[in-house]
Amino acid sequence: MNDDLDKPVQKFPMTKHGYSALQQELGHLVQVERPRIAERIRYAIADDPNLPENAEYQAAKSDQNVNEARIAEIQNRLARAEVIEVSELSGDTVKFGATVRVIDEDTGDERGSQIVGEPEADAARGKISVFSPLARALIGKKKDTTVEVLTPRGAKAYRITSVEWG
Repeated sequence: MNDDLDKPVQKFPMTKHGYSALQQELGHLVQVERPRIAERIRYAIADDPNLPENAEYQAAKSDQNVNEARIAEIQNRLARAEVIEVSELSGDTVKFGATVRVIDEDTGDERGSQIVGEPEADAARGKISVFSPLARALIGKKKDTTVEVLTPRGAKAYRITSVEWG
């Protein structure tokens, strides 16, 4: 008996925007990059049929492998996506899609972060993965709660100052 068949398929939560961005990337990889790389391979073969020694052919094949791997990864994520419409959420409890403002209890620095799916996480733009240590500490908590997060630089305490939606 194969135990993998008995396991439920893991869903990946993501926002509607994140799902759309993955669809666009997939479309670009399939409709633009795949044909461009195939054309490079054709030209490389025409230039030098000695494939093991043909550097352009080897480079194009390497690019093709990377492109096909990314296509497969995106298709897998889209197939397992659980799209959550953030604009329909509300409440004062932190959950996926919320934008949470916190104050670092040590430094007094305040920052806001939206909790999003893994593929759309971008800390520089204030979007943190639902699987990140900070998001996992925040989920289920309410305004004025202090959470402790284990970071690479040690434990940090953050106080939640607001939970926003939309």
